[in-house]
Amino acid sequence: MIKSVLIFNQLGKPRLIKFYEQIGTTQQQEILREIHALVAKRPDTQCNFLEGCQSMGSSSSDSSHRIIYRHYATLYFVFVVDSSESELGILDLIQVFVEALDRVFENVCELDLIFHFDEIHYILMEVVEAGMVIETNLTEISRAVNEAKQQIKPASEHSRL
Repeated sequence: MIKSVLIFNQLGKPRLIKFYEQIGTTQQQEILREIHALVAKRPDTQCNFLEGCQSMGSSSSDSSHRIIYRHYATLYFVFVVDSSESELGILDLIQVFVEALDRVFENVCELDLIFHFDEIHYILMEVVEAGMVIETNLTEISRAVNEAKQQIKPASEHSRL
């Protein structure tokens, strides 16, 4: 099961935070700081999997949580998962999520994540719901996002009248 999805920049500034468990804001910030410290210092030549996250209640000997991430330009896309998830499957899921963002924003960048956070959350919701993967087909994800945009557009046009 996916426990959380985090996107942050090289300085550790969060651009998307989504937890699928009830966790307090203070603990969320601790988790973000810890994960940023772990992944930011790793060279790109090392693997993208880490065992344990002390802030989430795991130790290095207890591998109940795994951190799986990809580094694209200035952003880190991080999925924290339990031991039932496949590392390679999650890496592929990150790739699908990033490609879906690229389709919607045409070469997604950090500013897209800042100014269109609601769309980013919607795209993530099309891919992952309640910690479970529900869609990996890019065509279906794009179709759902485009349909949602079409429904929102007429509502905003009516508010101008």
